[in-house]
Amino acid sequence: MNSAFAIDVRGVTKKFGARTVVNDIAMQVRPGEIYGFLGPNGSGKTTFLRMLCGLLTPDGGEGNCLGLDFRRESSEIKKRVGYMTQRFSFYEDLTIEENLDFIARLYSMTARKAAVQKSLERLGMVERRKQLAGTLSGGWKQRLALAACLIHEPQLLLLDEPTAGVDPKARRDFWEEIHKLAAGGLTVLITTHYMDEASRCHRLAYIAYGNLLASGTVDEVVQAGALTTWEVSGENLSVVADKIRGLAGVEQVVAFGTTLHVSGRDAEKLRVSVAPFMTNAQRWTKIESGLEDVFISLMETAKDNFS
Repeated sequence: MNSAFAIDVRGVTKKFGARTVVNDIAMQVRPGEIYGFLGPNGSGKTTFLRMLCGLLTPDGGEGNCLGLDFRRESSEIKKRVGYMTQRFSFYEDLTIEENLDFIARLYSMTARKAAVQKSLERLGMVERRKQLAGTLSGGWKQRLALAACLIHEPQLLLLDEPTAGVDPKARRDFWEEIHKLAAGGLTVLITTHYMDEASRCHRLAYIAYGNLLASGTVDEVVQAGALTTWEVSGENLSVVADKIRGLAGVEQVVAFGTTLHVSGRDAEKLRVSVAPFMTNAQRWTKIESGLEDVFISLMETAKDNFS
């Protein structure tokens, strides 16, 4: 395995009973990289994260996480990783400061007071240090969770949908902090459903129902999607959408604000099918497919493995 990568794993597999929830996944993430991990609910993203940091034992696979064997040295990896779960998981009847001190105790940190103070200062929580965690807004809970992840100075951050349920400003502030941390050498693996957040990652992977379907930079993922997309504006778009869905070459018809995006992989079949609908009532413009167009296409063509 290549030591130039913070995460370098292959063949990672996990089954629950007869169901394979992570199927032969390979991933390489460079130090200081923000790596986006995307996919529908139930696709195996959280399971993969938990295997990386030793909370779940994989059924197959090999490789390194932070230079350590991710299967045999999971206890050592845990000490070097900060893991932020989907749900707020701190004591709501303790203050921000008390929660951070508790986390520092869990890591057996000798200079707990200094570590807590540094965490409070880094994320602008000094003035709120005595506030009970249960009274915090979603954005401030998110900030506390991030501070707790960073208190032991980890080398890798695993963030599982960290911005779900917070307002746009809190999301923006969070991402600014993540980019600062990455610029300082911290590696970040983050799951998200937001396409604007995916675009802020250095590289991406898309997983659906346990299978890795796409990976690379945003441009590489879009190019590999090989979609042709028409943007349709004008009158009676809902009527047009109903008429063209299911036609040869028309793989997806999706509303984007006041327009429709009509996409397919076979450009000629798509053109022939929609040509009769290119009337004066609507304007049809061929555009570059976006990241969301590609991910919707991947999601719609992926096979559910629930059964």
